[in-house]
Amino acid sequence: MDIPRPELMRKRRLLRIIYSAVGLVIAALVTLGLSRLKAAAPAVDKTTVWTDTVKRGPMLREVRGLGTLVPENIRVIPAATDGRVEQRLLLPGTLVNAKTVILELSNSELQQSVLDAGFQLKGAEAEYNNLKAQLDNQLMEQRSKAAGVRSQFHQAQLQHEADDQLYKFGITAEIVWKTSQVKAEELAKQNEIAEKQVETFAQSIEAQLAVQQAKVDGQRALYELKQHQLDQLHVRPGIDGVLQELDVEVGQQVVPGTILARVAQPSHLKAELKIAETQAKDVAIGQKTLIDTHNGAVLGHVTRIDPSVQNGTVTVDAAIDGMLPPGSRPDLSVEGTIEFERLADVLSTGRPVHGDADSTVGLFKVMDGGGEAVRVQVKLGRTSVNSVEILQGLSAGDQVILSDMSAWDTFNRVRLR
Repeated sequence: MDIPRPELMRKRRLLRIIYSAVGLVIAALVTLGLSRLKAAAPAVDKTTVWTDTVKRGPMLREVRGLGTLVPENIRVIPAATDGRVEQRLLLPGTLVNAKTVILELSNSELQQSVLDAGFQLKGAEAEYNNLKAQLDNQLMEQRSKAAGVRSQFHQAQLQHEADDQLYKFGITAEIVWKTSQVKAEELAKQNEIAEKQVETFAQSIEAQLAVQQAKVDGQRALYELKQHQLDQLHVRPGIDGVLQELDVEVGQQVVPGTILARVAQPSHLKAELKIAETQAKDVAIGQKTLIDTHNGAVLGHVTRIDPSVQNGTVTVDAAIDGMLPPGSRPDLSVEGTIEFERLADVLSTGRPVHGDADSTVGLFKVMDGGGEAVRVQVKLGRTSVNSVEILQGLSAGDQVILSDMSAWDTFNRVRLR
């Protein structure tokens, strides 16, 4: 039979305790080591990222915007008077000249008023001619009377001269001489008065005719105005160009000021570009612009900057300096690139997906010959369409990832495979 040995039991218990303690220490050391290990860097396919190399040298600052070609000269044709649309003679897109009739309106009241104004003008002219004839007759009578007085004065003057000679020789009596003298003096005064009457009446004729002529001129102006309004029922564009819109339909009643049509001159086009409000602050009048019509490019320059912001963009007008490519027409979609300035010697690289001007961003710099990329903080400066100025964080020759790396925001290192 077995005999119990207490010292052996104690030894086994002690060994178990030692083994347990050693196991705990080993587990603690393993846990500590694992906690200090860095997380495994995720792998990124090189073919899915876009990289660029930092370089030192000149940098062209530009901004790009989409837009359309619009006519510089668009004439809106309003209705000049009340009327009813009788005919639409042309369709939008038709070439027209200044005198082409594009719409026919009708207005019976205006036609009647033109007739009335014509009759009133003829009546005023008849009154003028009648008054002139009457005044001319009265003037002739005045002149005839004056001529009779002048004839009597000359006869009395001759008689006085003859009596004066006879009186000197003592042939005639003194009373006869004095009588002829008085008569000649009286007729001289009457002749002077008659001449002044003729002159005064002639002047009054001019004044009376001027009053009547003013009435004639007023009636003629009214008639011409009505005639002009009647002629405007034949709607003409007033300029050479292309009919863009006809805003009324046959049978529609219009009032003065109603927009009837729009005509544009397609030979004078400009680019109307939409620039993001965050980039428009550097746009200035006169800056060079390259306008791409997708069928060729042409140079231009900025002529106007809209002071307001609409839907996050600023409208910029660019005049065309050269000949537009064939096929250019109003409302054609274009792309414009505006040149801000040329920087002589700066560090620059391609513009990252997330990176505004004068900001600090985290970019992955390619290391170990392209095997991995490490996140670095980069301070950006001035930006352009496809490039950005580097102020801090990178050096010439560094290669950085510019594509969107937001999926690895929690990692500071990635493996490139």
